[in-house]
Amino acid sequence: MANKSVFASVVGKLLPRPDVVNSEGAPAYALTPKQKLAQLAATGCVNRTFYAEAREQVADILPLVEELDPVFVAQVAIHAREKGFMKDMPALLLAALTMKDPAVAERVFNRVVDNGRMLRTFVQIMRSGAVGRKSLGSAPKRMVRRWLNNATDSMLIRASVGNDPSLADVIRMVHPKPKDARREALYAYLIGKPCDRALLPADIQAFEAFKEDQTNTVPNVPFQMLTALELKTDHWREIAANAGWHMTRMNLNTFARHGVLKGFTTVRQIASRLRDRDAIAQAKVFPYQILTAYLMASGGVPRVILTALEDAMEIAVGNVPAFEGRVVVCPDVSASMHWPITGYRKGASSTVCCVDVAALVTAAVIRHNRTAEVLPFNTKVVKARFSARDSVMSNAAKLASLPPGGTDCAAPLRALNKKRALVDLVILVSDNESWFGAEQYARTGVMEEWARLKSRNPDAKLVCIDLVPNGTSQAVNREDVLNIGGFSDAVFDVIADFARGGVGADHWVAEIERGAV
Repeated sequence: MANKSVFASVVGKLLPRPDVVNSEGAPAYALTPKQKLAQLAATGCVNRTFYAEAREQVADILPLVEELDPVFVAQVAIHAREKGFMKDMPALLLAALTMKDPAVAERVFNRVVDNGRMLRTFVQIMRSGAVGRKSLGSAPKRMVRRWLNNATDSMLIRASVGNDPSLADVIRMVHPKPKDARREALYAYLIGKPCDRALLPADIQAFEAFKEDQTNTVPNVPFQMLTALELKTDHWREIAANAGWHMTRMNLNTFARHGVLKGFTTVRQIASRLRDRDAIAQAKVFPYQILTAYLMASGGVPRVILTALEDAMEIAVGNVPAFEGRVVVCPDVSASMHWPITGYRKGASSTVCCVDVAALVTAAVIRHNRTAEVLPFNTKVVKARFSARDSVMSNAAKLASLPPGGTDCAAPLRALNKKRALVDLVILVSDNESWFGAEQYARTGVMEEWARLKSRNPDAKLVCIDLVPNGTSQAVNREDVLNIGGFSDAVFDVIADFARGGVGADHWVAEIERGAV
């Protein structure tokens, strides 16, 4: 039998030496500037996470923007918005780009600022001084004016909901020149100035009529515009009947609170909408959004609607690819993984934790890879049994309920080595803040255990999905190791491409660079 201590020393010499420590002070590998920017953009929410303060995230981002090519920064912003559905980070990158290269920022402005909320977030970041100035400046003002003038009436009406800044504040800041009398009337209305009511959009006219007489039909405007009025249950039923897919999933508790979900017909209508395959595709539903709605649903939401969300989840993950060969997925269930996935913000933290997203990724993988093995871990592998026949929601809930503890990202690889397992693909889902048992390895535990596994499985691939913006990794990128940041469903396609082979060590960055600017 080989001498394990001799093997360990040889492995230690051959593997790259860790060049940084993580937030727990344990050995780790620094990401390249491109990798780090991509990882921060895909995982950062400019909120406080278990390991990273919001100000630290901004301080990490801005030097990277200065260092890197503006086209790549723009590609990262677009990827984070269009593939990762992030909000704060794409807006921050765009704001920083207006200082570094206004021409590039102008080219990608409408792809990052794709709705009114993103517009207000962009303006808020510019005015905060985070990117070096507290005013918009001439080029950003021009971009905002163009967005306002090109927006549809419906987009502006939806954008009028929200503050800090409000859409009225934005209009007053940039003074858009209306293209016709109708748009002039709408701008005046939005900032509270007198206008010709007959020139306003039909929905606004209906809203004003409803304010005066609530026996009228409920207008088709964001329901937040109506909440100052004394709405009755019948009004709320009309709102629910006209709601789109995302509005429905975001307001289930609101509908329950106002008695809407006590009516059989309305409940059946909502359930039908939530599980409608075409509506899910049209709304570009992200599985994470369905999980959020499911976890946040109060006791007043009927079981039939929760079942509809489960059905929606099965549809949303329907395109997750099957990976060839023997697959092992390793979700981290340690204590830090129980922190909100979007970070902590007083009064507005997400109900969904990192461990919930790790569970969602795991459940989606085994749903389409029925022989995949699941090895949950904290400081060791936690025993649990999962069935590919169970729903994604039930498997995710089972995994998220496992006991927490410390973090040792090498634990599942060590378990595979102990039983001399034959594997083709290992997927590790974690916050990457491994520390337990670090002193027993010459390098990081993940790299040493991976080297042992590779001695039996020379063609095996390792994918490390990092859920938080910490900027370090436990495994160094190379031909058989891929680090990915974020929890977008686009991650699955990247894994499938990597697992098929023929790609370089920086496959994720290359995927981002393929995006047009």
